[in-house]
Amino acid sequence: MAEAQIVLSYSRESGIVAIASGEQYPWAHTALAECGFQRDGDGVWHLPAGGAQTTVVDLVTCAKRHRASVHTSSRRFIGDAARDLARLLPGQWHASVEVYAHPAWQEDLVPWLWDSGELGRVVQSERIPYAAVLTDAAQGTTLLFVERPGRHLGYLVGAFSPEGLEGGYGDPHAPRSIVLPPFPGRAAQALTDRYLPAYEQAVHAHQTASIAAVLADIRSEYDTRQAMNASGRYSDATPLSAAALGASTELFLDHAWRRFLTIVDHAPTLLDRCRPANSPWPDDAAALSRLADAVSDAEALVDEIVHGDAVPEQERRARAWPAIETWLTDGDAFLRQARLSAPHRRPALPVTAPARPLAAARPAARSH
Repeated sequence: MAEAQIVLSYSRESGIVAIASGEQYPWAHTALAECGFQRDGDGVWHLPAGGAQTTVVDLVTCAKRHRASVHTSSRRFIGDAARDLARLLPGQWHASVEVYAHPAWQEDLVPWLWDSGELGRVVQSERIPYAAVLTDAAQGTTLLFVERPGRHLGYLVGAFSPEGLEGGYGDPHAPRSIVLPPFPGRAAQALTDRYLPAYEQAVHAHQTASIAAVLADIRSEYDTRQAMNASGRYSDATPLSAAALGASTELFLDHAWRRFLTIVDHAPTLLDRCRPANSPWPDDAAALSRLADAVSDAEALVDEIVHGDAVPEQERRARAWPAIETWLTDGDAFLRQARLSAPHRRPALPVTAPARPLAAARPAARSH
């Protein structure tokens, strides 16, 4: 394959569009510019209205001079496919095109792709010079939408890691990407009925597991510290001085606070879903109320640290510990309630869901 390639496809809104790629993609950019193409904010080249009437033959001839090859895609422009899909999804979705002209740029996707299925494998093993990104800002959901390699039809869709969650390809909690048909209505139905519920359940499970891990970590360190204080000695039987005890207490509180911030990030959404009255443990309601108050106190402390005057370390430790201690005491009640409150499946879209008018405003282009 040439070191610079141009892929042509047809866009409903822009006519013939071109995407350049390859290790020497600037050569392709030069050929496109000479033929009158202009690049938009998404990195896609198109002929402006009223511009020179460049033909494909002209482009092939020019590209050859600049050592670039020209290929025509049998698929519709991926930007059109993504926008048609976004218009049919529940909520407010925005679609944009991303171009990974240099092969190395594609590698940047890997740490952020939260997937345990085919898409994750494809991104790491197949060349993907471009893709579309679907974003629901209100829900904090971002999806990667690519043409399925080796097939003339169909797409793959999977998710990027939600903000605040660690874990990329292969994470045990990650949802599995799915194959979408080339028909917008059926694709939207598959995404709404199958993928998005699985994604939401995966986020819930990941957040719950993260909080469980934090509580286990802090509780283990707390128990070790309590045993050390009771014996007056380190774990290797070395005597523990008063100064060392004070230093170890501060170290523990600092570590516990850093870990507790994960709970501050994830617990509010999970607490909102908990319905103890409908569970086998209705008396957990009081514990959940205490936990919610503790998170609110910690959020206020974080806000003061970030936006207010500097909070002295001793004050921060003194204010943080009651919230942490509440979660150590009542955390088990939260975990059993959270595990019962995973999101339910969304209502199914009708099979014949109509597309929105094609004249709908085009989303603002994403800059690179």
